Amino acid sequence: MHSSRSHIILDRLGSVIAVLISIALFAAPFATYRANRIVAGEGRMLTEALPTAGALGVTAVILCVALCAVLARAPVIRLAAAAAGLGAVFPALGWSAGFLTPAGNTFARVSPALGFWLLTLALALLAADALTRLRLGPLARLAALAVAAGAIAGLLLSGAWNDLSLLKEYANRADSFWREARQHLWLALGSMAAACLVGLPLGILAHRFRALRAAVLQVLSIVQTVPSIALFGILIAPLGYLAAHVPLAAALGIRGIGAAPAFIALFLYSLLPVVGNTVTGLSQVPPAVTDAARGMGLSRRQRLLEVELPLALPVILAGVRIVLVQNLGLATVAALIGGGGFGTFVFQGIGQTAIDLVLLGAVPTVALSFAAAVILDAMIDLAKGPSHDRD
Repeated sequence: MHSSRSHIILDRLGSVIAVLISIALFAAPFATYRANRIVAGEGRMLTEALPTAGALGVTAVILCVALCAVLARAPVIRLAAAAAGLGAVFPALGWSAGFLTPAGNTFARVSPALGFWLLTLALALLAADALTRLRLGPLARLAALAVAAGAIAGLLLSGAWNDLSLLKEYANRADSFWREARQHLWLALGSMAAACLVGLPLGILAHRFRALRAAVLQVLSIVQTVPSIALFGILIAPLGYLAAHVPLAAALGIRGIGAAPAFIALFLYSLLPVVGNTVTGLSQVPPAVTDAARGMGLSRRQRLLEVELPLALPVILAGVRIVLVQNLGLATVAALIGGGGFGTFVFQGIGQTAIDLVLLGAVPTVALSFAAAVILDAMIDLAKGPSHDRD
């Protein structure tokens, strides 16, 4: 007679998350204290960065989250645990800044350290895993993104992080921050829009004419292999010559350095994904569909606009997604040639060895790239229609 035994099955990803949490809590500093913005910092463990009661409370919450990650299978429980963990860790970072900074000291700086970043990574992995298991539709994913953005905005507006070095850097550069944010978005979104205006018709022509397709894709592939900083440099000479000899170009703001070469370089980088995905999307339209449309009496133009392009739209949007995420990152490098954007803070911070100034440019860039990926992924799923089966 066999006795039934209940076995506890540990979640594999949850076990990795629990290990990350253990390292973050017990082996890595939670915050870094510096006497001023450029000197080397001293790491502070969670128990040193917060009052005793606060440190114990945060530790207890995070350990419960680790337990849920290892044992819980229900996606809703895992998502709630991740949210509770983030709800404890993020305010705790701002609390640590106020606790570690001496009263009246305006020079001291407190920054997130390895322990905070590991906790954020572990909790983000847990949240992403829960959302994946929930198999959310595109609109639900957009709603989840909006909730996350609202929570971060509420944290920043509450003033809970005002004593952090990152927010102090922002406070000293608030006007220039939003100016560079507009410039960064203009470079990324403007070059993407220009690439779509040129790339879509070019992709349609390349699909229609095989000889043109090979030549266009080969040239654009060569452009894609040129390193970004090299392409920026290559454009300086011809644009400088154009500005010097064509008054209209100079009047439009075209110069050898600045936003013009950055915009043109990003535009050139954007063409291959747009043209290539347009060709691929149109090539994947079933011949039976186009034959049926032809049999219904639709003209070639009508077949393109009413049948082929709508069916190819998900693939085309996948190319646009690649372009936008790529351009948001590459626009950072534009600051090296005076193009502006968030890269201005990144390179200023590197020059001053001020890591929080680097983060002031890097964090918004990463956040924008992540949001753009989520939004366009949702748009791709919506374009595929309700019959699309999400695996």
